[in-house]
Amino acid sequence: MHTTLDTGYTLKAPGTTVGLAQHLSQALTQGASPSALEEAAGFGRWWFDPASSQIVLSALAARYLNVEALHHTGLDSCFIHVVSDDMLGLIAQLPHGAQRGAPNDFRVISPVEGMRWLRLAHLPQDPANPRLVSGILSDITPLKHAAMRERLGFELTEFLVGTHSLGDAITNVIQLICKNLGWDWGAYWAAESPSADAPPRLACKYFWHQPELDLASFGAESATLSLAPGEGLVGAVWQSGRPDWVEDMVNDLRFSQRTNDRECKLWSGYVFPVTYVSADGHTHSPGVLEFYSCLSRQPEAQLPKVSASIGAFIAQMAQRMEHQATILYLAQVDALTGLANRNHFHDLVSQACADASQDCSAFGLAFIDLDRFKPINDAFGHEAGNAVLREFAQRLQALVPVGSKVGRLGGDEFALLIPTPALAEAAHLLESILQAARAPFVYEGIELTVSASVGVSTFPQCGDNCAALLQSADAAMYRIKNNGRNGCHFSSISNTHALAEQQSSIAQRLALETELHHALDGNGLCLVYQPILIFPGGQLESIEALVRWRKPDGSMVPPDVFIPIAEQSHLIVQIGKWVLGQACRDLAILDAAGFTALKVHVNMAAPEFTNKSLPEELHALVGAFGLEPHRLSLELTEGMLMKRPDQVIPVMRALRQLGFGISLDDFGMGHSSLALLKNLPISSLKIDRSFVRDLPHQRNDRAIVKTIVDLGCQMGLEVIAEGVESQPQLDILRQAGCSLIQGYLLERPLALADLLGKYPAEH
Repeated sequence: MHTTLDTGYTLKAPGTTVGLAQHLSQALTQGASPSALEEAAGFGRWWFDPASSQIVLSALAARYLNVEALHHTGLDSCFIHVVSDDMLGLIAQLPHGAQRGAPNDFRVISPVEGMRWLRLAHLPQDPANPRLVSGILSDITPLKHAAMRERLGFELTEFLVGTHSLGDAITNVIQLICKNLGWDWGAYWAAESPSADAPPRLACKYFWHQPELDLASFGAESATLSLAPGEGLVGAVWQSGRPDWVEDMVNDLRFSQRTNDRECKLWSGYVFPVTYVSADGHTHSPGVLEFYSCLSRQPEAQLPKVSASIGAFIAQMAQRMEHQATILYLAQVDALTGLANRNHFHDLVSQACADASQDCSAFGLAFIDLDRFKPINDAFGHEAGNAVLREFAQRLQALVPVGSKVGRLGGDEFALLIPTPALAEAAHLLESILQAARAPFVYEGIELTVSASVGVSTFPQCGDNCAALLQSADAAMYRIKNNGRNGCHFSSISNTHALAEQQSSIAQRLALETELHHALDGNGLCLVYQPILIFPGGQLESIEALVRWRKPDGSMVPPDVFIPIAEQSHLIVQIGKWVLGQACRDLAILDAAGFTALKVHVNMAAPEFTNKSLPEELHALVGAFGLEPHRLSLELTEGMLMKRPDQVIPVMRALRQLGFGISLDDFGMGHSSLALLKNLPISSLKIDRSFVRDLPHQRNDRAIVKTIVDLGCQMGLEVIAEGVESQPQLDILRQAGCSLIQGYLLERPLALADLLGKYPAEH
């Protein structure tokens, strides 16, 4: 009887006359010449006797294991080139046959071919000879390398979006490459200029090595070096722009600067440049990446195949970080003076209030207004006025003590946060500021003179939040304005005049709050809709619902008056529910009139997004009117999101899962980072109108808008520009790639009947 195996071998089945040794001998004889089928299929055969530990290999299997002998009396000689970490699992699984589970993947080291991956798999047991274990051995190195490259690409993409700094990103990339592609050391050399007029040199900024290797001395030595273009292997690669191999680091003269590679036993390496092409077509090389191994890696290394994409990734990360830093800087800094802008200064004061509350300290807030500034603008033009503002800002920054914060609130208004240590000398500081304002300003040879009125409030005596402190300082400043200007006044909460003004303001607010209650209960509130149009073409894409308050006498109360009152009195939640219900009711009317694809945007208040039952309530609401959830897009601001992200984001996710759209309103005001943005379940961004307003005149605003549009495009988000009021603004937005436009230039808010009459229905 013969047993025919699917590999082309024909073996006599061992019986009473043919022993196991003869069976192995027969396998050995046939293994001397690998079958054409083995060569074509890419696997070798093996036979193993667990009792005697004898193993027989086909010629192809022996070649895979990098051994010459086909018959081995023990496993040590057969697996001599197997990586020691993989040996234990391989030997443990070998005797047990196919019934013991999945194939075993292990590594072998060849001086010629480097490290390779093999897979040992068992064949079904031969009933005629149950003692003999057999199987196949295949080379899976290409599969492993492909999986490594795929995993590396996936993890690199994750870092691209989620990393907060370039240093973290590069260190993580180096670690990923070492772990996924089998390198022992990796480092990034960055181009740096010691001074503005000095040529750049390379410095080892970031490195990582396998923790089990003692490479600390090599890292310390590398960190002390500064390489010129063409100096050493790293400098040569940077200068030429081409990657290069090193096969013997100990004897390679290009490593004469680093001697610790001998002690660390590093042997081979691959060095390649980080390059990218900018929008103007120029090639830039900000640095060089190097990777070294204790083994000879060139024959099997996968790094050259992915080095170009890794270099491009590092460059893309650097550009992304620059864009993020640009957005943050431009959103926080006043373009004219370089001081903190209004929003950022408010944030600084709010943070100071929180810090002072915790450590029970005090600080001062000075509100500075330039006197007789408007006549300069009227007489000499805005450029003259801008020159005065810039010069005064520089004088302020030169005067303030360490720890102070200076901001421009708008126009000729400045503010100064005076920290606790400087409060004792505040009077002297403020007198210096008054003198700085009185000193002449020279514009085109003409001396211009102004003075300053300064009001000062203190925490916590005059308020425990930014708004209260600014209001108190502003009131103190106006006391100086009304008493001759050119002076300073410290606010006091006991001031009777200030208290009277405060009480009057509170009374007016309470009266409006009461009227707002009646408007909500009656028919005082109504909705108007501002179209959002697609350009080019001007088709109606969606509408934004805007709440209006008409008093019984017919007068309108501006939203910026009653919305803050509603927020402070918690009426905002009731108003929000009314708006949602009315918007859905009107959308159903529009749907019946043929606007079957039209979406409506509704502004939401912060407390609404902390309500866990909001998703179910909204789903029931749209269902009651026969509407699909995607027809309703909910808008919230970055500020609302950042106050309670742990409560708001889960509600957002639940809403998105139900199909509702979510738009991040006033985007770009500096509250959220890109690391947070990538995890937000949103469908669209709305560019804040403060960036749109000065597009024709402010290059910084154009840069911010372009960056936001590109960011939205890359993340698959719709980007809507609001507050478009002029043709130049529209032209710039279209050039930036923004196709969804909202603003008075195109259409003012319309009542529902006017909307139906002006825009044709879809058919």
